[in-house]
Amino acid sequence: MDRSWMLIPNRLDKDYIAGVKSFIDAANKHLNSDNETRCPCRDCQNGRLFSLPVIWRHLITRGISQHYQTWTLHGESVDNESSTEMDDDSESDTEDDNDVDMFGILDDMIGPINMDANVEGGAANSSHANKFNDLFEEAKRELYPGCTTFSPLTFIIRLMHIKVLGRWSNKHFNMLLQFLKCSHPKGAIIPTSLYDAKKMLREVGLGYESIHACVYDCALFWKQNEKLDKCPECNESRYKPSNSKKKLIPQKVLRYFPLKSRLQRLYASRHTAIDMKWHKDKRLNEEGILRHPSDSEQWKDFDIQYPWFAHDSRNVRLGLATDGFNPFGNMSNNYSLWPVILIPYNLPPWKCMKANFSMMTLLIPGPNAPGRNIDVYLRPLVDELKELWEDGVQTFDVSTEASFRMHACVLWTINDFPAYGNLSGWSTKGYLACPVCNADITSDRLIHKICYMGHRRFLPRNHSWRKSLAYNGKTEHRPPPRLFSGDELLKQLDLVKHCKPGKHPANPDLVRKRKPQELNWTKKSIFFELKYWSKLKLRHNIDVMHVEKNICDNIIGTLLNIKGKTKDTDNARRDLKDMNIRPNDHLMPEGNGFRKPHARYTLNVNQRKDFCKFLKSVKFPDGYAANISRNVTISDGKISGLKSHDCHVLLQRLLPVGIRSYLDSDVCTALVELSIFFQRMCAKTLKISDLDQMEKDIVLTLCKLEKIFPPAFFDVMVHLAVHLPREAKLAGPVTYRWMYPIE
Repeated sequence: MDRSWMLIPNRLDKDYIAGVKSFIDAANKHLNSDNETRCPCRDCQNGRLFSLPVIWRHLITRGISQHYQTWTLHGESVDNESSTEMDDDSESDTEDDNDVDMFGILDDMIGPINMDANVEGGAANSSHANKFNDLFEEAKRELYPGCTTFSPLTFIIRLMHIKVLGRWSNKHFNMLLQFLKCSHPKGAIIPTSLYDAKKMLREVGLGYESIHACVYDCALFWKQNEKLDKCPECNESRYKPSNSKKKLIPQKVLRYFPLKSRLQRLYASRHTAIDMKWHKDKRLNEEGILRHPSDSEQWKDFDIQYPWFAHDSRNVRLGLATDGFNPFGNMSNNYSLWPVILIPYNLPPWKCMKANFSMMTLLIPGPNAPGRNIDVYLRPLVDELKELWEDGVQTFDVSTEASFRMHACVLWTINDFPAYGNLSGWSTKGYLACPVCNADITSDRLIHKICYMGHRRFLPRNHSWRKSLAYNGKTEHRPPPRLFSGDELLKQLDLVKHCKPGKHPANPDLVRKRKPQELNWTKKSIFFELKYWSKLKLRHNIDVMHVEKNICDNIIGTLLNIKGKTKDTDNARRDLKDMNIRPNDHLMPEGNGFRKPHARYTLNVNQRKDFCKFLKSVKFPDGYAANISRNVTISDGKISGLKSHDCHVLLQRLLPVGIRSYLDSDVCTALVELSIFFQRMCAKTLKISDLDQMEKDIVLTLCKLEKIFPPAFFDVMVHLAVHLPREAKLAGPVTYRWMYPIE
């Protein structure tokens, strides 16, 4: 019998499918009592028993073992070996590495193909099969006659990867393609432009949808607006002005990467399908221990509220992150590009935060940040998330060899504090800047700024510090700020005026004064269109990374009295006098001006130099931290240019050691307690009992700091630290909810 079909790489080729049909017919006569037989696919290698439908699927998606030319385990005797059997040197279970990778990608793309074992060639005749039939043909073609190293697909994928790593411009990439086309032998299948290369990759599922946007961020030219030439909100032209007859160029383009197919691919790949169920099948469930978001109160509460969603562990839970960055690096170009990234929390801890599992779904164009108009750009994603929640999408799970209807939800967003305001609709500025305290304000008005010093509110009702006048010249009788439920927030939003989106100068809502009943709301977030959003206990995370950085900047700037960074300014001393506290720190008249007494929370010139020498001398293990010494200037006693992770290491590890010799014991103790708090908060494993204690400790620490530092020190970022333990109890370790892996 002719077995040459076993060597065909394209498993959707009609000859290959006919061969598989002949094998299934032969194996059908030699089933065991459970109607199973050995599977000869490349993975099973006759080592596992399956039913015929499962074997059919394995042979189509994985291929048959090419060494199994005589089907001895399926009723064929050695004597019946075919005279047309291929020579040994032509039998190989392995192809070139590049082709193996490409066929693996295409296998994962095929996913569920409903093939009826009784209908010969049925799959090959389907439109789905025809699409991938062309791709397999492309994957096995030679790049040029005689080339055994690359196919056109593998060549372009490898070249595009190098383009990204090398940050090549499109112009230079086009020049390279044209040079390669000329330098390769005649007949080489090499595209001559980036556009042609992208067309090839789109068929492999690596494409995106370009959606034109209004230059003023008013609307998208999408769905009902797709055929418009002018913005439906501001009447601005869709295209750039041009006298040329060439194709019109849009003023702004949103790149949208559809989500459904990417989530489906997680289950179509045998490498990730099992891991997507880790949170249910393999997670170690210890009461009171938080190692993963699936251990958190929010996850478990969601399971209780939506049992139909929790019933299937394959339903996907996502975190949404976004932030702006300048794609031109440190160049003078002022440009802000905003990617929107989704993180699948179904995966185990060692995978879910890795870059290769983070899915960019939107790329919001600049040059300016979208601000509160970000909802305009989120529309395609939110519509798809609504479909994934309500209807789901039919998905093939390769680990169970069966299809299921996959649903998905977003548990929370991850972003810095300004982006928190853009996504939530709650302004993060002013008296009501804290979105957790909401209307129950903790801020105080100074003559020169707003401060957040009311942390005695969080103390027990009978605590002695509530009666002290040393904090702000007043006693504290207010209870802790209460928490607002999602339904209460919706009632607040009912009173908020709907504002016209966009930044057009003629927009009447571009600048407006909020009414008192609107509190700090600027809009109703688009996320409230998700039916479950108002039921979540935590919708937007406070980013620990940026809280740490801002607190560290405040401390270092004040300790070293760095101009422009210190909170110990002349105005800060005047605030002390206005509040009638700490008279020894008030400005003292001297001649025609004032003298600022040295404060006990700042270092003198020699101490600053010694502290900088200490930082300069510190050596870290490889990969632990950046070289902070490069940011230290000993002669000036200054530190500048610290990145977020530099502040992370400085606040948690170096500051407690470096300040012990220079500050009073009570100042040093308060700063060390703050350092220990962030050390414990950033742990990979958290205990609920520890978080309960940390929730009390941070209140005491902030109250101690209020007696030491001037009121100007306590901006909203310092205040946000008081809410971090509660959020950790709700959502789990901060390592899954901060901006480090995103940035």
